[in-house]
Amino acid sequence: MNTLKTLAATLLPTLLAATALTSLPAFANEAVIRKNLAERFPNLPKPDEVRLSTIPGIWELRVNDSQIVYTDAEANHLIQGEIIDTKSKRNLTEERVNKLTAIDFAKLPVKDAFTIVRGNGKRKIAVFEDPNCGYCKRFERDLQNVDNVTIHMFLYPILGQGSTDTSRNIWCAKDRAKAWQDWMVRDQVIPAPGAADKCDVTALARNVEFGKKTRITGTPTLIFADGQRIPGAIGAAQVEKILSDIGKPETAKAQ
Repeated sequence: MNTLKTLAATLLPTLLAATALTSLPAFANEAVIRKNLAERFPNLPKPDEVRLSTIPGIWELRVNDSQIVYTDAEANHLIQGEIIDTKSKRNLTEERVNKLTAIDFAKLPVKDAFTIVRGNGKRKIAVFEDPNCGYCKRFERDLQNVDNVTIHMFLYPILGQGSTDTSRNIWCAKDRAKAWQDWMVRDQVIPAPGAADKCDVTALARNVEFGKKTRITGTPTLIFADGQRIPGAIGAAQVEKILSDIGKPETAKAQ
């Protein structure tokens, strides 16, 4: 036992030193990349993170929190675009961005949303939408084809005063889900609440503030139970595929 302790005490400093030496080139490259970018593009935002990508010789730059671009070891070239793994047919850039922008579904402030349940409601999705967004109306009409889902609908009025007014009318309706569907799917005008009606609309401001913190910059924005965020009006078939993939065992997903 004493021999093992002595051997460990002897080898540990050597192992630590070897690890440090292995890390030195990476730190050196990061310093060179940052220095050259700052000199050549002084107005370019400083990268939030510089790290080796999965491709030898290619470095990943993360800017503006979740935007990804690539460069070589000396920042002589900048590469904008997506990296596709041709063997696995995976979009590596998309996977990285999804990981960076993921939102913990369990921490969503669902008290500031209203809920629509279809079928058994076992699958879950949250959607941030502006009632005056044309893409949102198109998305909502297509979403009618997705069943067995619970939808947490966050009113997200970011397109002006008209959006705020319409969101208020929907939020103050006796049946928010029906009022939402009437407006978005059936083009029915939602009456404003009466002067005597008491309606707390501070949830709308909280939704906008939450969106700013989590960088929800457009509508619709979808958040799935596994945390992935999808911006834009995707079709019902794609929503269905994502919901189905989330429900698969991990072993099945990996195949």
